Amino acid sequence: MSRRDGPLGPDDPAGWYGRLGPSLHRYALMILANRQDAEDAVHQVFARVLHARNGVRADAIEPYLRSAVRNECFSMLRQRQRAPAGDADALLESVASDGDPVERLLLEAALRELPPDQREVVHLKAFEGLTLQEIADVTSESINTVASRWRYAMEKLRAALVTRQS
Repeated sequence: MSRRDGPLGPDDPAGWYGRLGPSLHRYALMILANRQDAEDAVHQVFARVLHARNGVRADAIEPYLRSAVRNECFSMLRQRQRAPAGDADALLESVASDGDPVERLLLEAALRELPPDQREVVHLKAFEGLTLQEIADVTSESINTVASRWRYAMEKLRAALVTRQS
């Protein structure tokens, strides 16, 4: 991510995609729980950015793209609200591939049971390292809402994992 790798150039969409694409894809995958939909969401956002060339400030590229991917994901969720879930894609493969595969599968199953907004907060906090305030800024939610989603998600994950391991 750019916070660790230095600033991104204002007119380098290929560089943005190379540096931010994997992180944005993991973010979209956690929200959508479907690999193809996550790829589509990220590609749609980058296609719109390339087409529009609306002059996003260099220091605002990452938050702008993260917000655009988030909006695209939740739009896709609204569109498929009543559709069947489809194939189960590995949510944690790219962030926890070296751990115990059984534990990873248990955690993935528990994550799938969370609502998308709670999965989003878990991803941003646990895998992207954002603080609750940063998550509130990204999602345009109050910090209390974000903290509640984190707390509810942790309670549900804890209960699901205890039940599955028994």
